[in-house]
Amino acid sequence: PLAVTFLAEFTSLTSFFLLLAVMPMLAAAAGAGSSGAGLITGSLLLGTVAAEAVATAAIRRFGYRTVLAAGMVLLGAPALAMLVREPQGVMVSVSVVRGFGFGLSGVVAGALTAKLLPPERRGEGLGLLGVVSGVPAIVALPAGIWLAGHHLAAAAAATAATVALLPLVTIRWLPGGREAQQTARTGRPRSARSPGRVAGATLRLPLIFAAATIAAGVLDSFLPLAKGIPSNLASAALLVQAITGTLSRWQAGKHGDRYGHARLLIPALAVTALGMAAMIALGSPVMIFAGMVLFGAGFGVIENATFALLIEQLPEAKASALWNLAYDAGYGAGPAVFGLICVSTGYPAAFALTGVLILATLPAALRERKAAVPALA
Repeated sequence: PLAVTFLAEFTSLTSFFLLLAVMPMLAAAAGAGSSGAGLITGSLLLGTVAAEAVATAAIRRFGYRTVLAAGMVLLGAPALAMLVREPQGVMVSVSVVRGFGFGLSGVVAGALTAKLLPPERRGEGLGLLGVVSGVPAIVALPAGIWLAGHHLAAAAAATAATVALLPLVTIRWLPGGREAQQTARTGRPRSARSPGRVAGATLRLPLIFAAATIAAGVLDSFLPLAKGIPSNLASAALLVQAITGTLSRWQAGKHGDRYGHARLLIPALAVTALGMAAMIALGSPVMIFAGMVLFGAGFGVIENATFALLIEQLPEAKASALWNLAYDAGYGAGPAVFGLICVSTGYPAAFALTGVLILATLPAALRERKAAVPALA
């Protein structure tokens, strides 16, 4: 079942990233301009966030298997609409529906992974999920851009549809039960836990993670646009960041299982902010690559630690929904605000301000570490 869950995560993300840049490119080429391209991406994000808001209730009502199947169909089938001769008329609708399917699939994959793992190795397992999640971003995104650039957007759409629907063949091996609400994976009734700690974690951890994803969205969107940075340098730096983040997320899981995930938050936030601070020196390729290594290392740790800590406090589906919601909301909101700020400050100062935002969550991380000490004892 865990392998099937990883397969579902891999294929859904591959389908998602294959068309992530292709659809805005097609919209712009059809005369919609940058505003039309932005509308496509915004519609995709809107559908994703909407799904994450209702995923917990859907899993509780219908079970993991049914919700995952629905997510895969909604993610894959609408991609076939891109095969029509004039697809721009349906792009917004396709994006909303695909985003909704992607949101459902992501929440189920995260929740099922946590549910299937033994508690003492949960962090390591979530780290492996991070590796599975990281590969499509590294491979499928540039592959989709390459296909579109060679007038093969239809091939990208057909591949995205096929890949998304593949897990339907193996889905019968997944547990179909509904989300359990009474007992945590540790075996303790949730009512025995401090309501204050649970409520605090529900607020603190998504806040910490959202600050980091805001910075990730800013880097992915604006580093290639920064003046004086060649496109090949920006692409290479972002690739280094993605690889570093994937590896650090995996290692953070193993370390957190042994010493506690809450201990990792403060150093990870500091390293991530330092990586953003290095972007002040945009004229130096060495500083850019150093900053991307630091940011990727810290971001990967934050990804895994916040997810693992949420799983300790909440039912798997709710924890996964909150974590995914923080990811997508931060990743989408960050570039929108950054674009307004950098008009006045310039790119280096705006990057530095994003690092300050990350540091602003240090008190929340400190509270989370203090709250985790009694639980570990």
